[in-house]
Amino acid sequence: MRATFPTLALIALGLMQPAQAQDLRAGTQTYERYCAACHGRDGTGHGPMRAVLTLLPADLTALAATNNGHFPVERVVRRIDGRDPLVSHGSPMPIYGAFFEDRDVGLRTERGQTILTSQPVVDLVTYLQTLQKP
Repeated sequence: MRATFPTLALIALGLMQPAQAQDLRAGTQTYERYCAACHGRDGTGHGPMRAVLTLLPADLTALAATNNGHFPVERVVRRIDGRDPLVSHGSPMPIYGAFFEDRDVGLRTERGQTILTSQPVVDLVTYLQTLQKP
């Protein structure tokens, strides 16, 4: 029996995990452990490692401001999970390897689409959204 496109689409949708609850506490802990050394506890890019880096860390509090007032969920997810690597990290992000790998879950982007990533990334993005300056 040959499966049709609609049948395959329904099967794929059934295998996808629905959007998961976002855990701000877990995102805060992830940020403090993996990001604050370079980006600073406040996210402005003034962490203790700043002095030894050849490329300065981004000000994570200005992500929405530099994106017409909308937090760039898709761009941030792609940077964190390695789909859009940054040379400044010395290797594809994240340099912490498998920590950010997990079963894919959905996260709604600023355009209303869903992007799949891991739960730790969902939680981290949730925390980064709270850092945004008006």
